Amino acid sequence: MTDSPHFLIIDSYSKSSRDVFEQVGMTTAGKLYAKLLKQNFPEMTCEILYSHDENGKLPNEKEILKYNGILWPGCNLTVYDEADSHVGRILGLVDRAFEAGVPQFGSCWAAQIAVYAAGGEVKAHPRGREMGVARKIYLSAEGRNHPMYAGKSSVFDAFTSHDDEITRLPEGAVCLASNDFTAIQSVAVKYKNGEFWAPQYHPEYDLHEMARLALAREEKLLKLGLFKNRDELLHYVDELETIFSDDSRRDLRWKYAIDDDLLSDEIRQCEFVNWMNHQVRKKNNPAKPQRPQEK
Repeated sequence: MTDSPHFLIIDSYSKSSRDVFEQVGMTTAGKLYAKLLKQNFPEMTCEILYSHDENGKLPNEKEILKYNGILWPGCNLTVYDEADSHVGRILGLVDRAFEAGVPQFGSCWAAQIAVYAAGGEVKAHPRGREMGVARKIYLSAEGRNHPMYAGKSSVFDAFTSHDDEITRLPEGAVCLASNDFTAIQSVAVKYKNGEFWAPQYHPEYDLHEMARLALAREEKLLKLGLFKNRDELLHYVDELETIFSDDSRRDLRWKYAIDDDLLSDEIRQCEFVNWMNHQVRKKNNPAKPQRPQEK
């Protein structure tokens, strides 16, 4: 690892998928995580690796030690698709990071690859897609005492978009949060020499990114019946963007039940900041970080 904290961000979306995001005005996954890092820790550096492009070469056992941590944005891959060689290479990297003891953090598919690489199980969600806002996520007993949730309310909403779910945890993993739709909304996985913290939801999203994602997933959302037609979807997108631009719009915030846990960067990004303080900074500086005051 380097003296100056340096991170590897793995964006596993294909070029065509990233193009769709850019066409609708959404920030691509890797850049969203780079923004999250710079916003909270401007002194730290990162590089984005697009693992799908030209079979993007992934770091080996020695190269992985250059990084103070690996960040895993969400992705539209399916971790249990054993026929996909790209997925297999990703799982190999997760395993090497566990072996090397390099801290890992990520969203959505990150929780799934952490669990799957350590021997757990992931399947298609029988209720289909959880999209938009994951409501009433509640911390487990373990979650309430876990440093990833220091300063976080015990019940909150978060931005989400996923079709798969974790169905069985491996040895060394713990469920930190759940809700009515998804039994495992976040995990901490200890495996080999490393640890991986990951929410199923997306701390890196904001209302703008969520609105653009709805446009990117227009065809799927209409097929699922989440909107009656395109005009209804566009109206939804416009109103989310309005709240994003003017969070004093109490009428729209009430209409969509948008509270501070979705609007406040400090609340929404709490898990990432806690990971950095406890899994990265603590390794570089043995002094124990201050625990945020409970909200």
